[in-house]
Amino acid sequence: MRKSYDFSNAKPNPYARLLKRQVTIRLDEPTLEYFKNLSLEMTIPYQTLINLYLRECAATHKHLRLAWETPKGSKPA
Repeated sequence: MRKSYDFSNAKPNPYARLLKRQVTIRLDEPTLEYFKNLSLEMTIPYQTLINLYLRECAATHKHLRLAWETPKGSKPA
């Protein structure tokens, strides 16, 4: 191993923009269990499956159909 290295001719990594970024996300238990069980079937880490699903949603511009429900016994605003 050298004592010093010359990086003056180094080029930026062309794949750096493709790297993943670590984020914290809160998932409900049934959703997490779904992806964990699916990961066992497919032998892929569940984090990778979640990323693949979200990537596909973003690539296809998938729109969510949200239907907010009010808790039982409460009145809508």
